[in-house]
Amino acid sequence: MMAYKFAIDEMSTKINILKEEFNYVHDYNPIEHVKSRLKSPESIFKKVYRKGYEVSIPSIKENIRDIAGIRITCSFISDIYELAKMISNQKDVRVVDCKDYIKNPKPNGYQSLHLILEIPIFMSDREELTNVEVQIRTIAMDFWASLEHKIYYKYNKEVPSHMIEELKDAATIAAQLDRKMERLNKEISEIKQADDEKEEVIFNKYNLNLGFLDAIIKK
Repeated sequence: MMAYKFAIDEMSTKINILKEEFNYVHDYNPIEHVKSRLKSPESIFKKVYRKGYEVSIPSIKENIRDIAGIRITCSFISDIYELAKMISNQKDVRVVDCKDYIKNPKPNGYQSLHLILEIPIFMSDREELTNVEVQIRTIAMDFWASLEHKIYYKYNKEVPSHMIEELKDAATIAAQLDRKMERLNKEISEIKQADDEKEEVIFNKYNLNLGFLDAIIKK
């Protein structure tokens, strides 16, 4: 359990560095929130028994790959893929598995990008290769998933059929909102880029005129 806790700390540090670097270079922060959780031993054993895995440390390490989990909430869908690429490009990070529930949503409407990452944890006497699950989603996806989880918990997973259909509809609406906000953000970025280019042209003309006047004065 200690190794998995250290893995969360290690990945949290990496994510924070990427966030600050991205903000410095692009003057924009793609990350809204970061949450982490460590499965309890009880929860781990429940999953082992439910899945029918062998009850042993090697079996748990091989089959239960979400003991250490980090959830990242972004503003836009494009941020999700950009952040996933940045994380995957880290030299000491190996992508074990990637499940894209954005391009291929689950039947209930759930959307998110799931990465299973393997990172080295350096102990005093050994190196532990440890799995961390990283989920990356938009604010709308996170809101829907949180609501769906609360409803299923309240009804003890026996949710009325009409509510299941309404949840699917809500997931569709959330996806439409994400796409609309993505389009608006792209349009605003293009307008800002055009304005920046105009300012640069004006600035260059101003400098050119100053240089011309300076040359005349010297003569």
